[in-house]
Amino acid sequence: MSDATSGRKARKLPRPTPRDVVSGFVTGLFSIPEGMAYATVGGFAAPMGLWSGAVSTVVGSVFSRTVLMVTTLTSAIALSAKSVLTDAGLDPGDLGAVAALTVVVGLWMLLLGLLRLGSVMSFVSTAVMTGFTAGIAVQIVAGVVKDATGYEPQSHNTVAKLVEAVVHVGDWDGPTVAVAVATVAAWAALSLVPRLKKTATLLALVVVTVVVALLGTTVELVSDIAAIPRSLPPFTLPDVGSMGALVSGGLAIALVALAQAAGIGAAVPNPDGSRTDVSKDFTAQGLANVAGGFFGALPTGGSLSRTGVATSGGAQTRWAGIFSGLWLIVIVLAVGPLAGFIPMAVIGGLLLVIGGELVVGRWPDIVLVFRTSWLSAAALVVTFVATTQLPLQQAIFLGAGLSIVLFAVQSAKRGRIVELAPTGDGGFRVADAPTTLPSGRTTVLHYMGSGFFAEVNRLEEEWPHTADSHDAALVISLRGSAGIPSTTFLKSLDRLLDRWHDHGVEVVVCGVPDALARRFATGGVSRRLQDSVVPESEVLFDAVREAYDLAERRRRERAASS
Repeated sequence: MSDATSGRKARKLPRPTPRDVVSGFVTGLFSIPEGMAYATVGGFAAPMGLWSGAVSTVVGSVFSRTVLMVTTLTSAIALSAKSVLTDAGLDPGDLGAVAALTVVVGLWMLLLGLLRLGSVMSFVSTAVMTGFTAGIAVQIVAGVVKDATGYEPQSHNTVAKLVEAVVHVGDWDGPTVAVAVATVAAWAALSLVPRLKKTATLLALVVVTVVVALLGTTVELVSDIAAIPRSLPPFTLPDVGSMGALVSGGLAIALVALAQAAGIGAAVPNPDGSRTDVSKDFTAQGLANVAGGFFGALPTGGSLSRTGVATSGGAQTRWAGIFSGLWLIVIVLAVGPLAGFIPMAVIGGLLLVIGGELVVGRWPDIVLVFRTSWLSAAALVVTFVATTQLPLQQAIFLGAGLSIVLFAVQSAKRGRIVELAPTGDGGFRVADAPTTLPSGRTTVLHYMGSGFFAEVNRLEEEWPHTADSHDAALVISLRGSAGIPSTTFLKSLDRLLDRWHDHGVEVVVCGVPDALARRFATGGVSRRLQDSVVPESEVLFDAVREAYDLAERRRRERAASS
């Protein structure tokens, strides 16, 4: 299937199926407890978590190229949003400021999508994203200490909140703790039933809420914090004046949201066989946020958990996500005020579950990172500490910077030089490069690297010494290498050619792709090599054999004439 055909197929709005209607209803119901929980942990009014699953979800599902992806609020986005608003000196309770942030996040996503920068997410490494997710889990647990225990820590530091709560365990409120524990227990019991596992969060909320109401247990309710009106999502005008202060924070939230959503396409393939497109998903999420900002929504992004609920509910087309948002609106209009009877301890218990699931879900990655390298482990630990100690927008920028540095260090270490020794039957075997270039024969060396400047400086001294060589020729194979030749690479090659020519070594470079040949020309390398560049061939080793024969012939001709 061509990209154009796949794109038209993915964008086409098909006819909804009965399974989409059912899946949308289940996902819409699930959005009530999860949305309220995420808004609460972020320090926002619970209804904003509901509205984040309405207009934003509908618009995101209409335009997404990952057709089953559900765009909505996530825990990381909620916490990041609060951090950004607070850092900008804005009140998280100011609807205009929240709307401005949501729109700014959407504009950043649109820009990244229109510039087709979906590949930028590959620069946020697994180590960094794992450390960030683990830090978010700790943030979630610290954020619900009051809701789950009835004790409100005075510390503003994430880890200190947990320590303080444990130290003051005697001040915990018994009924609140009992309700939170009952919620976790109910979720655990329901999760043991395969058919109920995906809806265990919703069922635990309903069951424990009903039991608390019947027993008349005195605990804090959602209605004690914010009323949930029986109404459509409220039209909200963004505070344009605050947008300037939210630009950098908005980019950070956009990166958090897009990083979380980037893997959904691979995890949930399109049922119609069309290809996903991360950049187009960026655009869809951007449109969702710009639209949602005018209707009471917090910043949103692709949610793997909500997408999982939709697919397990039988989603077949993008209509499942559309129905999810529409059903949520209908449910709120029908029974919205009833959500006010949900105990905050129930939401606290569910957030403890969500925090635990984040760690459990990332545990294999944590183990893999620590087994891979100390650099990856260090990146994970630094990002984790930053996420728990710094504003989240600073943590994600730090994490992205660490990813790039980690990539640079690892790339610099990968480069090496090996010898391709003739086997006598026309083939070549890989061997360690000689310390001194052998005299009286042609040596083939293959450069295994990207041309990245950090590796070039290290490798320049690893080329064989030629001061004591005579009657020698050298073939440099670059097939599949030097894909990103830097100025440093070209200058290094120029210096090496000077050295080799001064020592009378005949040099031929082979396996040179057209793009690299053009860089040779602009960098002046071609003049030094003259007729000694053999282009890349379609057949493996053809260019090496041609270059070897050319270098060997020239070596013998020079030897015969001297």
